[in-house]
Amino acid sequence: VEMDVTDPALERVFAESRPELVNHHAPQVNLRRSMEEPLYDTEVNYFGTLTVLECCRRHPVRQVLFASSGGAIYGDGVIVPTPEGALARPMSVYGTNKLCGEGLIRAYAEELGFTATFLRYANVYGPRQNPHGEAGVIAIFLDKLRSGGTPTINGTGEKVRDYVFVGDLVAVNRFLTEKGLGGTYNVGTGVGTSVNDLARDLLAALGMTVEIPHGPDKPGEQAVSVLDASRIREAMGGRAFTPLAEGLARTIRA
Repeated sequence: VEMDVTDPALERVFAESRPELVNHHAPQVNLRRSMEEPLYDTEVNYFGTLTVLECCRRHPVRQVLFASSGGAIYGDGVIVPTPEGALARPMSVYGTNKLCGEGLIRAYAEELGFTATFLRYANVYGPRQNPHGEAGVIAIFLDKLRSGGTPTINGTGEKVRDYVFVGDLVAVNRFLTEKGLGGTYNVGTGVGTSVNDLARDLLAALGMTVEIPHGPDKPGEQAVSVLDASRIREAMGGRAFTPLAEGLARTIRA
């Protein structure tokens, strides 16, 4: 079923399918859009989550997994790599609504008794990521470079991010679903890479030499975002997440 997460008719889907598990990966994901259109971001990320939870009230479930954001919830001035217990100080409407979404789910879980699982993702990339509109920087850069265009680096390019391969997210979701584990889990590599270094790595992997221009900085983005994901890695038996070089190679091959 393809449906807007804010559509009240979502309850019909719950009534017909009677799910035991709700895995909520239906957000507005563009941080910059959240600053330009805060009401739209709030409609999708806050009220959309509330719509899902009201369906859970009328049609009880055993577990709700929520795709949150480690990249936007913590803000600047925290321990790096940042653990789950760090003070959340989001710098954008997107990050604020994600944090509020977690709060809504905790409140409903307390009332209704389902298991609440929060996945705070770093910057996700991988094969088949849409390079248009709401995509991540790797998909945008690859699409531009492979089509003969030139991407633009926002600001100085010294913002540091933790890039996590989509396959690792899949493994984490499957593990937490099969084990029925609740709680909050960062999902990242714990390794930071500046946008300038990322651009150089992509050019080297593609065997290209291109001068990438810099444009104006964007509001609402913190300087450094790197996650301590030791909690989920230990729960999964010491699993190592995909290094950036390997993930980029797999993404380019795809």
